Amino acid sequence: MQRILSAQLPAQVGETVRIAGWVHRRRLLKSVAFLIVRDAAGLSQVVVTDPAVRAALEKLTEETVVEVTATVVANPTAPAGVELTDPTVRPLGPAAVPPPFDLYRPTLTATLPTQLDHAPTALRHPTRSAALRISAAAVAGFRATLDAGDFVEIHTPKVVGSSTESGANVFALDWFGRPAYLAQSPQFYKQLMVGVFERVYEVGPVFRAEPHDTVRHLAQYTSLDVELGFVADHRDVMAVLRDTLAGMLAGVADRAGAAVATLGIGLPEVPAEIPAVHFTEALRIAGAPADEPDLAPAHERALGEWARAEHGSDFLFVTGYPMAKRPFYTHPDPRRPAYSNGFDLLFRGLELVTGGQRLHRYDDYLAALAARGEPVEPYAGYVDAFRHGMPPHGGFAIGLERFVARLTGAANVREVTAFPRDLHRLTP
Repeated sequence: MQRILSAQLPAQVGETVRIAGWVHRRRLLKSVAFLIVRDAAGLSQVVVTDPAVRAALEKLTEETVVEVTATVVANPTAPAGVELTDPTVRPLGPAAVPPPFDLYRPTLTATLPTQLDHAPTALRHPTRSAALRISAAAVAGFRATLDAGDFVEIHTPKVVGSSTESGANVFALDWFGRPAYLAQSPQFYKQLMVGVFERVYEVGPVFRAEPHDTVRHLAQYTSLDVELGFVADHRDVMAVLRDTLAGMLAGVADRAGAAVATLGIGLPEVPAEIPAVHFTEALRIAGAPADEPDLAPAHERALGEWARAEHGSDFLFVTGYPMAKRPFYTHPDPRRPAYSNGFDLLFRGLELVTGGQRLHRYDDYLAALAARGEPVEPYAGYVDAFRHGMPPHGGFAIGLERFVARLTGAANVREVTAFPRDLHRLTP
């Protein structure tokens, strides 16, 4: 008899079936016992009246893996409107040692550090696994949208010979006696691959050795990177980003509807045209000094509230960041060279995406590096490609964990990360 999942039980009323999963909960009443079995698709309720089966059930512990053969009976009060009766219950391993928190409760009451210390079991809780399902669905929507736009998925090195983002800290390592670094982003490589495919994207880990200890930063996170050629300026990139976000949210709705329902959240609508303000205007709206070189978290929150109040939008573009705060490969605004053809996208008052137009002429790269007092040699393999013809291009990068945290309302990005790596955590 082939095993079926809990979600398939409503179609099997009157049939004898075999399910398998984890003991989620036991309720031992005087005349009847209930066994709740959890599998990848949800919960199944098993009704036990036979004294021998009940005696065996009493010896089981929560999280023990079991197999149940029983008859499916309709019951509107049971999960999915059905329950299993006259069961045979067979353990598929030894009785489990219960984790240090109850997975059957609607919410995990353990502190986040305790959950992270015991991540392999904490992630079994429906609310934790739901966030990861939403993450997977968002990536599927990301890929589907870009595939439909003739983008090519690429895979670039995560060990590099020089830093990517000027000024950011890097993780150094020994590469057969030579200095090397974990990649801070696939930026250089995705730009070079525009010269091959014109439109590319990548899903992969990036590493930032920045000593942040906040609810929004990780030392390793998943970056959704996009780069496209033959753009007029950064506005073409922003249009692609808008469609990509809409595709990601459509993917969540299509593929993770049950997870969305489990968390009780609503999915935002991406406007046909996301509102945009120039950096100088953003400072005014946020009440920041006119000479402020960047937006602080409090400024981002104020801008998020403004976008919701003025435009009914959870999303807001801030364009024209000062060149002094952008990487050397950023294209300046031809009309205002002190400002960039770059942007950030705020999602509910939090920076989610950084992007913009890049330089594409070799001489401009030499000038940009010289202006910042940086030598060309560490970037030679990257910069040299621009001698051989590169189109005007640009791109962006979305932090996946930050996107999911904001989407689900998680207070800490670690709540939606399976095995986070940060300033303090290297295990499990």
